Amino acid sequence: MRNLPWFILALFALVFLVGASSCMKEPVNVEYSSDSGVFKVPFGVNYNYSDIYVKRVIDGDTLELESGERVRLIGIDTPEIHASKKLHKDAARSKQNVTTIQKLGRRAYEFTKNLVEDKRVSLEFDVEKYDVYKRLLAYVYLKDGTFVNAEIVKQGYASLMTYPPNVKYADLFVKLYQEARENRRGLWK
Repeated sequence: MRNLPWFILALFALVFLVGASSCMKEPVNVEYSSDSGVFKVPFGVNYNYSDIYVKRVIDGDTLELESGERVRLIGIDTPEIHASKKLHKDAARSKQNVTTIQKLGRRAYEFTKNLVEDKRVSLEFDVEKYDVYKRLLAYVYLKDGTFVNAEIVKQGYASLMTYPPNVKYADLFVKLYQEARENRRGLWK
């Protein structure tokens, strides 16, 4: 009976966390300790990256998942569609105007959108799981086995962007990129 106030407090915390758990991205463990042992209850959502829904495509190489997390596709780079420092840097580097780059970016976005938006996918991670912007870094696969990162390069909608240590498929991407350019696919028409 002397642990009853603690039990009531723990029960209150449990009820509060159940209500708040729908707002959590990371699971939380609630513990209640007594002389008879420890009672743990996990709360929150824990997403299964082997079967997760793509809510929307942000641009040609970035997706948003049902969890609200953003995924940056490893090994590829598509032209920018949103105003940013990178857009202006790419314009200066390529000697193309911003409008031209954004038009190419829109084409890459549309290709990626048609490929993955509103579909369930699985994610494969490499050495580093997150970038400096807290986006997941992943290789993405459709349920039919289509390797999304590779398909975007193969169809000519992305250039290569290799950042060690995430280099698992770098050689494959180089091969697909060269073939897309030689065969004038996608953005290389």
